[in-house]
Amino acid sequence: MLVAILASLVALCASPVVFAATLQEAQNLLRQGQHAKALEEVNELVSASPKDRQARFLKGVILAELNRLDEAAAVFTKLTEEAPELPEPYNNLAVIYAQQKQYDKARTALEMSIRTHPTYATAHENLGDLYTQMARQAYDRALQIDSSNSNAQTKLKMLREIMTVGGRNTAPARPTIASVTPPPVTATPAPAVTATSAPTKPATAAPTPAPVVPAPVPTPPPVAKPTPAAEKPMEKPAAKETVRADVQKAVENWAAAWSRKDVKNYLAAYAKDFDVPGGGSRKSWEQERESRIAKPGNIKVGLSDFHVQVEGDQATVRFRQHYASATLNTASSKTLILVQRGNRWLIQQERVGR
Repeated sequence: MLVAILASLVALCASPVVFAATLQEAQNLLRQGQHAKALEEVNELVSASPKDRQARFLKGVILAELNRLDEAAAVFTKLTEEAPELPEPYNNLAVIYAQQKQYDKARTALEMSIRTHPTYATAHENLGDLYTQMARQAYDRALQIDSSNSNAQTKLKMLREIMTVGGRNTAPARPTIASVTPPPVTATPAPAVTATSAPTKPATAAPTPAPVVPAPVPTPPPVAKPTPAAEKPMEKPAAKETVRADVQKAVENWAAAWSRKDVKNYLAAYAKDFDVPGGGSRKSWEQERESRIAKPGNIKVGLSDFHVQVEGDQATVRFRQHYASATLNTASSKTLILVQRGNRWLIQQERVGR
């Protein structure tokens, strides 16, 4: 059971009266379930003030409520890069990753949230619940391999008892999006973290893990000022490195399928909207690739000198490709543009050169 969260909004910066009023209107629309209209309002705010983090945070919340998880994750990822000292965007990323069953990424995001704010109780609770969910899956796998494993049976039974209240599983079907409150209209950024009212935690059975909105805090604690030792540039979040590793692994799997002459998995590495070189049809291109790969003789595709850059749900990968077959042996620089589709990174563009 991962208790449901999608976090409270941090008072990030001051806004003019009109801006704050429009932001409040977007929040009211969100609370009323008018998500599309709320998104229209907040998009106008972001267009008028692209650097306003409150509006962008609210946009991420609305996108998550609309189940546009990749777009919401991109918003929160950008906020973690701009304001790595804030725990809430990491917390929200963890919710999205948990929904997508990317538990390692969810754990990394929660650990970053706790690192930035060690007393952030919600992140601690969610990390514990995440470990519970991961343990349950691990015991399930152990029993699939060896159904007579009595230790795994006992531990799994204990976990199920922990995750059940009154005979009903307490994990909600999907996370509940928290309403958000704009900061006071002041000439300087508000110095405190504010939490919003939390909806009642549903008690419905569902397998999907989900985090929990914190209860209202009567007197929010002030944001701690960094000590001189912490004022040096902060390292990039570990989550970013995990994403880069996932992207590189996707490219390596593509090259491995090519080397094995595994046409099915080779072509599956390309997105449906892949930009076919020369503007031809996707079907003709696939037939041509299948014909070339099926030619007699071995193929070996080696990759080296990786450079991976990730921006939201898009990644650019530059590398050296070493190709060898019965008739050709060559090395060249190559660039792939990949996009995230669910839990996979797929090739959208492919070109020779950097």
